[in-house]
Amino acid sequence: MTDVTPSSPPRRLGPVTLIVILAALAILLALGTWQVKRLYWKQDLLAKIETRMVAAPASLEEIIALKQSGEDIEYRRVSLTGQFRHAAEQFFFSTLNGRTGYFVYTPFETEAGQVIFVNRGFVEVDFKDPATRSQGQVAGTVSVVGLARDRLDQKPSWVVPDNDLAKNIFYWKDLDAMAVNAGIDPQSEQLLPFFIDADESPNPGGQPIGGVTQVNLPNSHLQYAITWYGLALALLGVTGALWWRGRRGK
Repeated sequence: MTDVTPSSPPRRLGPVTLIVILAALAILLALGTWQVKRLYWKQDLLAKIETRMVAAPASLEEIIALKQSGEDIEYRRVSLTGQFRHAAEQFFFSTLNGRTGYFVYTPFETEAGQVIFVNRGFVEVDFKDPATRSQGQVAGTVSVVGLARDRLDQKPSWVVPDNDLAKNIFYWKDLDAMAVNAGIDPQSEQLLPFFIDADESPNPGGQPIGGVTQVNLPNSHLQYAITWYGLALALLGVTGALWWRGRRGK
């Protein structure tokens, strides 16, 4: 005689399981929706950058007025005239086309007596010492055309190293620290609260290399949104299959 053991009936979805599934579904949908919002934000930003990159340069006074009124000044073209304080260069660790080096941030004193840090461009590690690129240390009154860039009020991420003021190496654009390191009072009304990235106009001797602003920003938010929504759909499919098995097991 054969002993046949009846199979266990399929499990039904209990209330705790349903709560967990609903919570996971809510999180996946929220992440997908957040990525959609980021997608629209990035598309708007890229369109704004494209428009501003081809616009005629505004005067520094116009950019200051926009900043004071709360307007967005990022990537707006600007022209200014004054003199560089080369002795107070500050160095932002960076790479360019696979080469390691620094962006050279130099205080620039305008004809009106204001001071703004200008990112003159990239130099390789071997050219950090100004003596190795003396031709590029232009003296006297010069005109600069570049892009306005906002300051950062805090370190962008915990993984970013702390700035090393003793070695004059910055890993994030701390305007106050740059000012202190350059012998400028960060609370001075003459210090403007943003930066300028110089355009690609060549410097004498080829150093620094200007035009280093990254404008081709990656835009992968659509793929991320599809991923999160796809996972939410898959979760619904698995939940539906389990529910159907539970009903059939009644």
